[in-house]
Amino acid sequence: MKQSKKFAWTWTVKESCLEEYVAMHVDPWPEVLAEHTKAGIRNYSIFQNGNQFFYCFECDDVDAAFAYIAESEVCQKWNDLTSKMVEGSFDFKESNPIKPLREVFYLP
Repeated sequence: MKQSKKFAWTWTVKESCLEEYVAMHVDPWPEVLAEHTKAGIRNYSIFQNGNQFFYCFECDDVDAAFAYIAESEVCQKWNDLTSKMVEGSFDFKESNPIKPLREVFYLP
């Protein structure tokens, strides 16, 4: 099967932080959006099912994108706030901060 250029994962948001987490993503900081675009991330969507969130975006070079985000001051400020809200890590300097989902189907 041909693979897409999509990258996806899920995270669980702590119940006590759910309202704030959603509010931040409904009205994200423009600087964070700009940094993701500069990193090569496009067609980024987040879907919610209760406190479970599904993240999906397209990117030609995920490793380079994450390296760029890791060095971005504004993204680190955003991640410092939101990382306290999720069960997991936003620290892209860790060896495996996001566990990508395996793509098993792709219709181009």
